[in-house]
Amino acid sequence: MSTVMEKEKAHRLIDRMPPHATWDDLMREIYVRETIERGLADSKAGRTKDVKEVRAKYGLSE
Repeated sequence: MSTVMEKEKAHRLIDRMPPHATWDDLMREIYVRETIERGLADSKAGRTKDVKEVRAKYGLSE
């Protein structure tokens, strides 16, 4: 599920990076941004699970 890239947002992302940023730095920023956008879209669409449900699935206590 890939989102449409807005060129202006991509330019701003690059402009905010330090002068000596690497391609890996840029790829990390893109990955983080896309992951956050997907999470927000899932949340808006109700595709979330309660923390208790996730903890129970993995045998974790609160």
